[in-house]
Amino acid sequence: MNKAKYINFLFLLFLISSCSLTKGLKEGEYLVYDVNVKGVKKSDKSDISDLIQQNPNTRVPLLNTSVGISIYRFGEWVYDSTKHLNRQAELLAERDTLRKISDEKQLSKKQIKRINKINNNLTSLGKKLEYGNFFMRTGNPRVIFDSTLTEETTRQMKFYLVNNGFFDAETDFETSFKNKKARITYLITEHEPYVVDSFYITSEDEGILALLEQNQKGNQIKVRENYNQNSISRERQRVEDLLKDNGYFTFSRSSLEYNVYKDTVEHTVKIEQIIRNPSFSEGHKVYTLDSIYFFIDPPSEAFVDYEFHNTFRDIVFEVYEDRYSEKIISSRIFMEKGNLYNKTNVIETQRQLANLDLFRFVNIAFDTLGNVLRPRIYTQSNQKYLITNQLGATITEQVPGPFFSHSLRNRNLFRGAEIFEFFFRAGLEGVVSATGEGGVFRSRELNTSASVIFPQFLLPLNVNSLERFGRYNPRTRTLIGYNYINRPEYIRESINGIIAYNWNTRNLRQQYSVNALDANFIRSNLSEDFLALLKGLEEQGNNLINSFLPSYVSSVSGQVIFNFNQYGAFQKNKASLWRLFFESGGTTLNFVSSSFVAERSLAYFQFLKFQSDYRKYVPLTKDQTFAYRLNLGLAKPYGVSNGVLPYEKYFFAGGSTGIRAWQPRRLGPGSFAPNTLEDGSFDYRFEQPGEILFEGMFEFRSKIYGYFDGAIFVDVGNTWTFNQDLSRPGANFEFNRFYKEIAVGTGVGLRMDFDFLVVRLDMGIKAYDPARLPGQRYILDSFFRSFPGQRGQTVFNIGIGYPF
Repeated sequence: MNKAKYINFLFLLFLISSCSLTKGLKEGEYLVYDVNVKGVKKSDKSDISDLIQQNPNTRVPLLNTSVGISIYRFGEWVYDSTKHLNRQAELLAERDTLRKISDEKQLSKKQIKRINKINNNLTSLGKKLEYGNFFMRTGNPRVIFDSTLTEETTRQMKFYLVNNGFFDAETDFETSFKNKKARITYLITEHEPYVVDSFYITSEDEGILALLEQNQKGNQIKVRENYNQNSISRERQRVEDLLKDNGYFTFSRSSLEYNVYKDTVEHTVKIEQIIRNPSFSEGHKVYTLDSIYFFIDPPSEAFVDYEFHNTFRDIVFEVYEDRYSEKIISSRIFMEKGNLYNKTNVIETQRQLANLDLFRFVNIAFDTLGNVLRPRIYTQSNQKYLITNQLGATITEQVPGPFFSHSLRNRNLFRGAEIFEFFFRAGLEGVVSATGEGGVFRSRELNTSASVIFPQFLLPLNVNSLERFGRYNPRTRTLIGYNYINRPEYIRESINGIIAYNWNTRNLRQQYSVNALDANFIRSNLSEDFLALLKGLEEQGNNLINSFLPSYVSSVSGQVIFNFNQYGAFQKNKASLWRLFFESGGTTLNFVSSSFVAERSLAYFQFLKFQSDYRKYVPLTKDQTFAYRLNLGLAKPYGVSNGVLPYEKYFFAGGSTGIRAWQPRRLGPGSFAPNTLEDGSFDYRFEQPGEILFEGMFEFRSKIYGYFDGAIFVDVGNTWTFNQDLSRPGANFEFNRFYKEIAVGTGVGLRMDFDFLVVRLDMGIKAYDPARLPGQRYILDSFFRSFPGQRGQTVFNIGIGYPF
């Protein structure tokens, strides 16, 4: 059986390698096979390489072939453009016939529906004619040498070097042709870069000169640094923004000019910034604001005669229906009568009014009278109710399962811009049982909640707090919810209530949340096998059974997220995210009398929990990135908790978003070794909760072809307990051995990136297993000696989205 697998594998490799990359090329055509850049010493080689307009196709190492080309050529082989052209002509003729009928009489609903279907089919055919079939769009055509594009690349390289201070740079290229393959070498001669010797400003406007003098710290053109054209562009933008934030409403960057004077002997430049006055005026005007007008347009003409007028904080409200809070809306308007025009405040006003989720659009216009501006804010009400239904699949442990969710949103619930949300979700999923003899079992989950979001802090603050905090998009969420989980081991129900405060900084780089109250009443129904397991652990000194008793769990928590350069968004720049979380359990017991808890025989807990999660994304080339994640967590029970945490507050390691070479929640803690099965492998049926967590995940991602991306990853980490656990020897954290208990997993991944959805398949391989005896923990070599290695050494993970 194994021999057959190897034969089939080798036969597949033979088929792929037999596809010659140059087969079928016409006379004078050459495949771009290799591209190099030489001579780059002081400038950024990566940026210069990105300018290359013809890069070789991605090839399989050693096999000297390209999967992308093979797929594309297969698509060409089965592609019939004539069929699509004939079908296109038929549809166009049918559509023209229907349009002629519409000129004579009104079309029926069926005919209109047919025209719409024809238009959709024509759009699809157009894509097939332009881009080919699925295989052609997924694969890659061969890159054929084009001297025009090569010459254009050298011009772009020279342009880049000049813009970065290498005014005397020279660029050229060499090509060699052999066996229908072209090898291109770009030759760069940088010479000495020019350094900025001085920077000065010239303007006839004394007010502008004084303003720029006061704000020199933000100057983007740095003396004694290499000349850089981008720094001039940034300085131009900075000056425009600065002036528009200080009353210069009509100022335009076209009034800015830059002269660069070169000293070819000293290789220095002097940069002069000239601010010219408008041709129609002696100087640039400074504008102040008049009263602000706020309009809510009616949804239809039927409401035109029902307008209400009111004035609050020098803001004139003209609305079609008197059901909006002027106090709330005015707290999100950062323009005041008598102040200078400020572009940043205008943009912030537009953004914060949009954050209220009350309006379809927010437009701000200005009426000009001399040096006075009258702001006019135009909006239109959003629909009051929004209903969303979703049907999909989810996976957290083993096998994906279906889920259905329903949400209802009611805007402006109490006429104070409040948002009411109702949520319901039910789903099934395949999971690993903690007591079963292997296999996949069904898990059912149901969640429902109702919440009200207030656009302010519900705190006893002074009357000016609305205006003071309006810039930070303050929100108070009150929620009551019910959760039901039915796993093979237990049925767990909980009722929870939350009062949470959320806000963010003006630049959106920091997001804050504080849960002032998070109260949960929990009830569990355990299976006989799981109850026996927990009682057996209790006899060994492990009190995990207390986590499944009827209980009251309350906590106060806070979280801050530092998001640098929009981490998680589609981008090509470096980005990072750092999340800090702190939770104190048992501090809200004062809200419930002790007799209430005691009479119902409810267990309750006191604990402290901390987590630091740092993630970074580093682009290496246009198609390759490096990403990593460092995750540290601590959870310590104290007081009445009897050394036990609520089960949901423990840390777990392993799974598709953790250490991927281990099954979900099965790694650790420490060097604890699960029971050994008859075949010598470990029994990973049981979840392994821990109180200390460390995870490090490192991943190299590269585009393969079309929608397909590949990844190579290394994951390290484990969990530990603070104290010794007699039922799990080696589980506790010790400084003299914890570093020997850090598990290491590696592997490869395949991702299908459809922009709106990423489907991920990762194969994790255990490389260093701390559960084994010292001296036997390195097991990666066994994977290569006998594929796929020891039993349980390889774990496959299916996921939606990237792991971090």
